[in-house]
Amino acid sequence: MHFESPSRRRFVGKMLALAGGSAVPFTLNLAAMGNAAAEGASDYKAIVCLFLTGGNDHFNTVLATDSASWNEYKRLRTTPDSGSIALPGVGAPGGVLPIVPNNPQAGRTFALHPSLRPLKDLFDAGRVAVLANVGTLVQPLTLAQYKAGGAALPPRLFSHNDQQAMWQSSQTELTGGAGWGGRLGDLMASANGNATFTCISNAGNALYLSGRTVRQYQLGGTSAMPINHLSDTLFGAPAAANPLRQIISADQSDLFQKEHAAVTARAINSQAALSGAMLGAGATGVPDPLPFISPRTGAATVNPLAVQLQTIARIIGGRNALGVKRQVFYVSLGGFDSHDFQALNQPDLLAKVAHAMAYFDSALANLQGNDMRKQVTLFTASDFGRTFASNGDGTDHGWGSHHFIMGGAVKGKNIYGSMPVTGVGHDLDVGSGSLLPTTSVDQYGATLASWFGLSATQLADVFPNIGNFSIRNLGFMG
Repeated sequence: MHFESPSRRRFVGKMLALAGGSAVPFTLNLAAMGNAAAEGASDYKAIVCLFLTGGNDHFNTVLATDSASWNEYKRLRTTPDSGSIALPGVGAPGGVLPIVPNNPQAGRTFALHPSLRPLKDLFDAGRVAVLANVGTLVQPLTLAQYKAGGAALPPRLFSHNDQQAMWQSSQTELTGGAGWGGRLGDLMASANGNATFTCISNAGNALYLSGRTVRQYQLGGTSAMPINHLSDTLFGAPAAANPLRQIISADQSDLFQKEHAAVTARAINSQAALSGAMLGAGATGVPDPLPFISPRTGAATVNPLAVQLQTIARIIGGRNALGVKRQVFYVSLGGFDSHDFQALNQPDLLAKVAHAMAYFDSALANLQGNDMRKQVTLFTASDFGRTFASNGDGTDHGWGSHHFIMGGAVKGKNIYGSMPVTGVGHDLDVGSGSLLPTTSVDQYGATLASWFGLSATQLADVFPNIGNFSIRNLGFMG
């Protein structure tokens, strides 16, 4: 019997990801076979990861506005470029947006950044929740344990690449492996008539969607990426006589050429299947997003994140034609590494996030006459949070951060987890106000995965650290 080496499997996996193919022709999807959760997936559900690349400053995203918290905020964020913003009714009409959660925290009041008006409206409508102080953790951790050393910590804290990898896979970039979105896909792919479209990225190759067996399908912005010139005329001959398809996808005797041809053939067929199934854009399909209006300049532009989400909505609209019941998607927006010019750039970035999320909610509300919002859950993620103390022009790498969950199945208008004390020097401050997380990414993901249909046993396979935490479901999903 022949066994593939791990390095060869990784190589083939990368080839398949680039081609948008599935690993099923190479390895039998044993994880999905006989999966009771997948076989019972008679409905449709999708999870969408929105990754804020660079490390969003959460302290300016969700703010504590009670007197003690606000006074500390003003004391430590006083430089013009640190991102300081005003309370409602104070100064220019750019004050923070108060939110009143159904589960109040005694003596505390909260608000969102002025650029997040569409998210405030969704929060008030009960379709958005906030998860406070979530981050990469191997096990529950106190500040004393952190300072004493010896406790299990996520490796290479405060490193962009490593913490992106930890958020997306519970492993560092150097160890490789599969992302937890991909591991979800492995377990649920047998519910889909075509496993190729289980995990789909519209933001390049994403570790989050790398499975052990199922491979991510990558889009090119608004559509499935075709191989060009397959239907062109060639030297005056009719298009039907173009031999390019035969040349690049014909069976070969050489093993490397054989696999390359097989991957190419699947990429051609998958592109045709997806392009034929997904809804159109505009008046005849999924409406185009309204122009994005910059809160800084007032200029109207196209929001690339909203376009990414429009494409996801178009694919969800084609779910029946594709024969899929469970899908995991990945989109992203960059620019959040705000060491410099934070007050200049963060308002536009947050406004793009809110604009795109509100657009996606409205698109799902009437997708070919169907309200799909209860069947699709979007959550935000990022490398890490940032320091509370300003560096004078922005903020530096932190750890824990606050995030949003959106969907009709979300128990919205609530803040889950414990909102930390505002300031520096408290019992969650690991330096310059950087937060020691009180909720782990594994708990965050496991709550979403439980809604998706995974059993307790499957959760332990997808989230290797979840057994270290007594609470495995945070309660924000209905």
